[in-house]
Amino acid sequence: MNLKEKTRALFAEIFGYPATHTIQAPGRVNLIGEHTDYNDGFVLPCAIDYQTVISCAPRDDRTVRVIAADYDNQVDEFSLDAPIVTHDSQQWSNYVRGVVKHLQQRNNAFGGVDMVISGNVPQGAGLSSSASLEVAVGTVFQQLYHLPLDGAQIALNGQEAENQFVGCNCGIMDQLISALGKKDHALLIDCRTLGAKAVSMPKGVAVVIINSNFKRTLVGSEYNTRREQCETGARFFQQPALRDVSLEAFNAVASELDPVVAKTCSPCIERKCAHR
Repeated sequence: MNLKEKTRALFAEIFGYPATHTIQAPGRVNLIGEHTDYNDGFVLPCAIDYQTVISCAPRDDRTVRVIAADYDNQVDEFSLDAPIVTHDSQQWSNYVRGVVKHLQQRNNAFGGVDMVISGNVPQGAGLSSSASLEVAVGTVFQQLYHLPLDGAQIALNGQEAENQFVGCNCGIMDQLISALGKKDHALLIDCRTLGAKAVSMPKGVAVVIINSNFKRTLVGSEYNTRREQCETGARFFQQPALRDVSLEAFNAVASELDPVVAKTCSPCIERKCAHR
């Protein structure tokens, strides 16, 4: 049974009626540009054939009901007419709640939804399972209620939810490739303008993903610290982001920076220069 069949069957079993839509959003790998998206740089990710799948249907009230099939069918339920706050014990719920809360700030012309979520993007493996979930949830509401949001806006909404509601200061790359990924193509993204260009992958080339078995989490990890260090470096040069700092300017005064900040900033600036 594939993910679509699984979520649709569980939807009918739990909610007692059939889902009207099934939405999917892929995970990703990044080919070029680690830690450059939040420095307004350039990245080249591609979508992968692992995804989050949501079977769903609109409701005639203002309630959102969510079943997490991969967490023993845990349930979350909240009202669109009450303040949306973080869940005390279910971290997965906060990605859903955050996306919905930030959608309300963009366009509140939507009602309740029933949904069943499942996915096969490995969690903690750096393949963007959280971004895949955020984009899938955003697309659910966009599709069910015909919201005037394009893929880039759905991606931005997911990033805002992760930054401001979940608490991880991620860049835009993960959500954008999940929303705009194209089969047999990578996506060259300018993370400042959000301009994106599909780049065809050479025929006969395969992207091999190797599991290091080192679990990675963004919330509560060194990720936020590294971003803060990059922002400190940009402020030192009186620039909005490290994208605007030349390698020559950095090397000229690197010794004046905090050594840890300099060590973090240096490869980001080098990558940025190499990608031009």
